[in-house]
Formats: sequence, C-alpha cells, structure tokens
Amino acid sequence: MRFTYTHRLARQEDLNAIVAIYNSTVASREVTADTEPVSVESRQAWFDEHTPDKRPLWIAERDGEIIGWLSYSNFYGRPAYSGTAELSVYIHETARGQGLGRYFLEQAIAFAPSINVHTLLGFVFGHNQPSLKLFEAFSFERWANMPRVATLDGIERDLVILGKRVA
Repeated sequence: MRFTYTHRLARQEDLNAIVAIYNSTVASREVTADTEPVSVESRQAWFDEHTPDKRPLWIAERDGEIIGWLSYSNFYGRPAYSGTAELSVYIHETARGQGLGRYFLEQAIAFAPSINVHTLLGFVFGHNQPSLKLFEAFSFERWANMPRVATLDGIERDLVILGKRVA
C-alpha cells in the first residue's frame, strides 16, 4: 500500500523517536555502522547541528507517530564542501516498503538548491540492496566503492558512496 506523505522540521521533542528509529536498524547490520544502540543524549549535538536554513532534519508522521526521518549532514566539515551534503534516511520498521524513502529522496533533491546544496551523497553498505536501489532509482551514481572498510560481527563490509549533482 502506498501513502501520501508530508514532512516537517524535527523539533526537540522528536529526538526520542528519531533515536528509536535509528536504534531499530542497528541489529540488522545493514544500515548503520553502530554496533550497539545509541542514547538520546549522545545524539543531542548531532540534532543541534541540523538547522532549517543549511542542514535540515525532517520527520514524517502517520496517525501522530513519527514513522521516518531524513537528515542533511555536512560532508567533510570544511568550508569548500559546504555545497555538498550527505543524506541519511531512516524508516520505522512498520513503514518500510511503502514509499516513504522515495518521498523523502524526491523532496530532498528538490529542496537542496534552496539551501545552497548542489551535490548530494549517500553512504550505503554494499550489502544493503534496498537502500542502493532507492538511491539508484533517483539517478544517484556509484562514485566510490570502499571495499571491506567496516567490520560487523566479524564480517568485513563494503561502503558505497553514491552521488548526484542537483544544481
């Protein structure tokens, strides 16, 4: 079933749900390089770095519950890279496969030029086929393959960097 989605800027009171969705992906070993759940407190500085005018953090809700989020994050942290942002998309397990990831990417691509971002990146594990397919569906290209740079439960994993010029 496909839904019609909307999003809004994340607020401080959303941080618990944002972290819960993130933590729900840790055990899969497909989405994040964290190997243990993170605390809300440990994500506060990350949350504070997301400003509406430069690096927004969006959430989507259904029936009053947060079902996913998208963040723009700085790439490499140097001024010359300010036009490049990394996108992260995390979807609640009950909302996966229902078009929310596609909605978020579509909105993020369209919105990027308004915050002076001309290049978007996605950092995806090479074995995370759903995320690779999602980014590739929006014409992100594989700009780098970093073989065996992560070790999860004793298994070495590749990191794929996907990129797209949007302006």
